[in-house]
Amino acid sequence: MTIDQAGADKKPETIYLKDYQVPAFLIETVDLDIKLHPTATTVAARLTMRRNPAHPDKSAALVLDGENIELKEIAIDARSLKDEAYSIDNNKLTITSSAADMLIPPSASFTLITSSICNPQNNKALSGLYRSSDIYCTQCEAEGFRRITWFIDRPDVLSRYRVRLEADKKQAPVLLANGNLVGQGESKDGNKHFVFWEDPFPKPSYLFAMVGGQLAVVKDSFVTMSGREGDLHIYVEPGKEDRCEWAMDCLKRSMKWDETRFGREYDLDLFMIVAVSDFNMGAMENKGLNIFNDKLILARPDTATDNDYAAIEGVIAHEYFHNWTGNRITCRDWFQLCLKEGLTVFRDQEFSSDERDRPSQRIMDVRGLRSFQFPEDAGPLAHPVRPDHFIEINNFYTSTVYSKGAEVVRMIHTMLGEQGFRKGMDLYFDRHDGEAATVEQFIKCFEEACDIDLEQFMLWYSQAGTPELVCSLEHDENSKTATLNVTQMLSPSPGQKNKKAQHIPLKIGLLGDNGADLPLILEDGGELTDGLLHIKEFEQSATFTNIATRPTLSLLRNFSAPVTLKTDYNDDDLLFLLRHDSDRFNRWQVAQTYMLRTLRANVNAVQNNQQPNEGRQLGEALAIALSQEQLDPLFTPELLAFPGTNDVARELGENVDHSMIYKVRKQLLSNIGEQLRDPLTQIYENTDVSGPFNPDALNSAKRALRHAALGLLAATDKVEDIARLYKHFQNASNMTEKATALATLAQTDGPERQQAFDEFFEQWQDDHLVIDKWFSLQAISPQDDVLERIETLMENKLFSLKNPNKVRAVIGAFAMGNPVQFNRADGRGYEFIARNILEIDRFNPQMASRLAGSFKSWKILEPARRDKLKAVLDELASHKNLSPDTYEIITKVIQ
Repeated sequence: MTIDQAGADKKPETIYLKDYQVPAFLIETVDLDIKLHPTATTVAARLTMRRNPAHPDKSAALVLDGENIELKEIAIDARSLKDEAYSIDNNKLTITSSAADMLIPPSASFTLITSSICNPQNNKALSGLYRSSDIYCTQCEAEGFRRITWFIDRPDVLSRYRVRLEADKKQAPVLLANGNLVGQGESKDGNKHFVFWEDPFPKPSYLFAMVGGQLAVVKDSFVTMSGREGDLHIYVEPGKEDRCEWAMDCLKRSMKWDETRFGREYDLDLFMIVAVSDFNMGAMENKGLNIFNDKLILARPDTATDNDYAAIEGVIAHEYFHNWTGNRITCRDWFQLCLKEGLTVFRDQEFSSDERDRPSQRIMDVRGLRSFQFPEDAGPLAHPVRPDHFIEINNFYTSTVYSKGAEVVRMIHTMLGEQGFRKGMDLYFDRHDGEAATVEQFIKCFEEACDIDLEQFMLWYSQAGTPELVCSLEHDENSKTATLNVTQMLSPSPGQKNKKAQHIPLKIGLLGDNGADLPLILEDGGELTDGLLHIKEFEQSATFTNIATRPTLSLLRNFSAPVTLKTDYNDDDLLFLLRHDSDRFNRWQVAQTYMLRTLRANVNAVQNNQQPNEGRQLGEALAIALSQEQLDPLFTPELLAFPGTNDVARELGENVDHSMIYKVRKQLLSNIGEQLRDPLTQIYENTDVSGPFNPDALNSAKRALRHAALGLLAATDKVEDIARLYKHFQNASNMTEKATALATLAQTDGPERQQAFDEFFEQWQDDHLVIDKWFSLQAISPQDDVLERIETLMENKLFSLKNPNKVRAVIGAFAMGNPVQFNRADGRGYEFIARNILEIDRFNPQMASRLAGSFKSWKILEPARRDKLKAVLDELASHKNLSPDTYEIITKVIQ
């Protein structure tokens, strides 16, 4: 019996956290026998089940999930069910009450047997079991397992899995699944072979994984802190083995770090990573068998940039750390997604901070938060870190859940300190190992371990939006006191008009006239520990004593909370902090504030037909940072990274014209490049990047510093500067230098741009990962003919709409990374994205819905563009065959 799509034309159902119930049945063991075939894979499942004694309805129906699979057989305790004993409707298989009464015991275990067929070759959604590039692969998070076999497909059903895989020996000589390999053999004729895998740890269905195909393997080993040796295998396309060295090194360092920092060691005999080229996500933490998008595994100096190396390091760590925060302890339901993702992002950020440069890593993390999560929080897609409802869970793998979720965990760490945080985590691991947990259970561990009340802090999980802190400082010369006044502003979010004051950890400092930090002595005589204030009221003040002269206030040090600030800083205050603040993050922050202030003023000046600020004072401040006495290769590149067009648009908040912002920004960069020509030239020529390529923090920063200087010089558009840039491209000895130069050339309109792209294509057209850079750098070009160029790119034989990496490289890069042409005045950018959303939604709803998210900030546009985008949204919303994924995003955005 084939599943039909009954009800597919109905309005998608909304699921609410408040309606959660424990599962009516539990599945103790899962035995799968999977015979792989490109178009007709058979899956025989044997489930040992029992009624859940915690469920209130002792006669609840047995309901299984299934999607796009054909049922061939179903039986309970070896008794086959006739057609009238069950029904299949709207992707649900329900055992009738009469059959259940007869066959399912009230308390004892029973065995449910099913046999099904699925078509991996035709699965273009890349969810469940699919076959792409001749590789069988699975992606089961969040609800992909139901595309493989009938199951209670939810994260709070934890089971032990035993898997038998069988396949044609030539088609799939490598067969992998979760856990440990416990047996293998082949058919009598030798054409087929089979393997047995067993995972001793209970896991939810979303962590099931299997892979089959022709793969090469790179092997290593690791000895855990308890002395147990485990094997490490990375599987890749044959011929790519030489690109796995960095990934293996990252894995081993991640394993060691988790032992040292959190006391967590690996628990299986084998840890495997498989790199595939067709994958909706970046990577997936399946127990013992991580599956990665190959762009986050494969790296060599001539094919990968410093950013690629850093991303590989972070993502490998992230997926490995999930072994404890996600796998050993999983989430009770999908509303608790932040429990595994936010926590694990915090852990991978801490790993990168320890392995690289902590302040620079913090800057990078906050830059990402502001670029992606802050706009999400400010628009129609705003939702709490733990949502209370959704239509399609795939739409909640968001920056809010991941990045803001990590910031919430970081605030706990800030308040408790490293020792207190570790105590809470140890209790969490000890208490909930092997369970599906909730946010409340997680927070309770810190409350008990550190004797702290976090009830008000829990609002971070339930209230959407970015709080704004309005801060001012009053100084009294007579009493020698300084009083900080803080007002907490919480704007309405969708479905949340009235909000409660949140518990915000605010780290501060007071700088004296000489730039040194002053002691923070409170009125009661106590000293403010680590400069940390706990803001819990809508209006709150703190007074400090022994302050003879008016100090300069340093706010939100190390970005102690995911909030925005409104201050009464004047330009002199900002420049003083830029020179003297001991908190390196805040020095970067005040530079960004000054740049944004200048850019915003210049946009307003141009709109009012006035002369914009040339940026001379800003240039003078940057010149100090570029002097040999102040030059810091780890920090200066961050200082020279000007806010982008979208950053300025976010700062303006309304009546936004991206093309005007781009022109104003380009002119300011040109002015700064000219003003700082001499020191920038010296940096470019004198920064030593010789020697063997090394992607570590210092060497990456040196290359970034050199490229920042090169980019500012090229912004002048002078012939000699463009010639230097093109020469840099031609002479590049690694992909970091070549791709960075190409990215800068993409912003120019001289003949060198096309020459460089042609040369790059000629050299790298046979490398599917490197060529994605060629695609994306053309898609983000601000030139007016970019849409015509993109249409041509999509006709290239190397482009495929069915490959997520190619879609991200061209269509996604245009929508997310080209604000000028995406928001072009004629509306063609919006129409182009809408057409492709509809096309992709037919076979890959996850990719389509993510593209639809690019429309989220439409309400801040100037009226003409806003009207054009609104018309496109209305047209999209009128389509009756939208997937639930895309329907949910479009209907929310359009509100």
